[in-house]
Amino acid sequence: MKQVLLIGAGLSTQKLVPYLKSLISTEGIRLRVVDKALEVAQERMGEMMEGCSFGALDITDKQALSLEIGKADITISMVPAHMHMSVAKSCLEHNSHLITASYLTKEMEALNAEALSKGLVFLNECGLDPGIDHMSAMQLIEKIRSQGGKIKLFESFTGGLLSPDSEGQNPWRYKFTWNPRNVVLAGQGGAVKFLQEGKYKYIPPHMVFRRTEFMNVEGYGRFEGLANRDSLKYKEAYGLTQIETLYRGTLRRPGYARAWDCFVRLGMTDDSYVIKGLRKMSFRDFTNLFLAYNPNDSVELKLKYYLSIPQDSEIFSKLEWAGIFSEQKFEFDEATPAQCLEYILRQVWTMLPEDKDLIVMYHKIGWEQDGELFMVESSMGVEGENAKSTAMAGTVGLPLGIATKIVLQGEAPIGVQRPMTKEWFDPILDELARDFGVKFIEKEVTYSGY
Repeated sequence: MKQVLLIGAGLSTQKLVPYLKSLISTEGIRLRVVDKALEVAQERMGEMMEGCSFGALDITDKQALSLEIGKADITISMVPAHMHMSVAKSCLEHNSHLITASYLTKEMEALNAEALSKGLVFLNECGLDPGIDHMSAMQLIEKIRSQGGKIKLFESFTGGLLSPDSEGQNPWRYKFTWNPRNVVLAGQGGAVKFLQEGKYKYIPPHMVFRRTEFMNVEGYGRFEGLANRDSLKYKEAYGLTQIETLYRGTLRRPGYARAWDCFVRLGMTDDSYVIKGLRKMSFRDFTNLFLAYNPNDSVELKLKYYLSIPQDSEIFSKLEWAGIFSEQKFEFDEATPAQCLEYILRQVWTMLPEDKDLIVMYHKIGWEQDGELFMVESSMGVEGENAKSTAMAGTVGLPLGIATKIVLQGEAPIGVQRPMTKEWFDPILDELARDFGVKFIEKEVTYSGY
């Protein structure tokens, strides 16, 4: 009887754990869930059944980590990305397969030879984005290639937002549906790199939210796309060596980027220094820190002048709704500007129990075949049930669960990899569509040039 070990029982495992529990009867496994907080592991496990166990684990304790992984045939690592390497090295030591949803790093790639020599699967980027985006794109790309097409253009966008039913009077049409810190720090990972019509293009971090493009997702309306950090690294991964346009990004509702850019321009998303004395400050005082001194003008007036925002602008309405002029006080004494902004936004962007989230994904692929140009748009939308049963948790966790089943059944290729081959993407996408409603709609569109 094989044992599956899940390390980390956070929000993104809401749908993963029930799926893994179903494998106890279908695949004859034992399931163990561990987390730094014992109560989190216990809550995530839910109703106990034969073959289940849970426990506490601090993965910085190498001996404790070794004891847990030493009993596991497959380890699913859902810890913060910078902690995966200690898990990976222990998996190599104890001959345990490894599955994660995190980005494949150079450090992880360096373990490939040892993983191959031991016949181990080290699967990375098998969640939503990265994950379903790769698999759905590669399935479509391989289909075009098999018919003799030569890919010329590839654009891909993913967004985690609010369901239209839960937007209410929220002018941003957005709440935190995943890690708030990552949302606040978006765009700060260095220059954005992509390829457009054969030309390499770069966007400096402070300009990311001023460069957007618009698109429609079938059934969910209009969105704006913001470029992700480095699209170029997927040129080789996708086998798009002759590609002329390659662009990956994030989806938000129109108007989000221009309003968020105000936070960037003010300096509120800076995470490089600490502000002290916050307990004595209101959110309004915090906003005033970034504006010129003028005892006669209000904070609102100074901000409008500094950012050149018209009186009747929708941008100002969004900023006001976000709470940056509130008299509410901070509950801590020191933090970076980015941490302060995150705290302010949590007051209005934390999902209510009845809120539903929305995952949207959009691909646009253009190709040449027999001297003619073709283009297809492929899109997907999935809504959550409520704040505890989210589309985000399902689309991140379920691919990991299905991948675990593929490894258990002995049908997985070995080595350090992403799920970009048919052995992965066909069965995972088929099950997601058949059993969980994660379906892509394809639409041919006119493509007249590059």
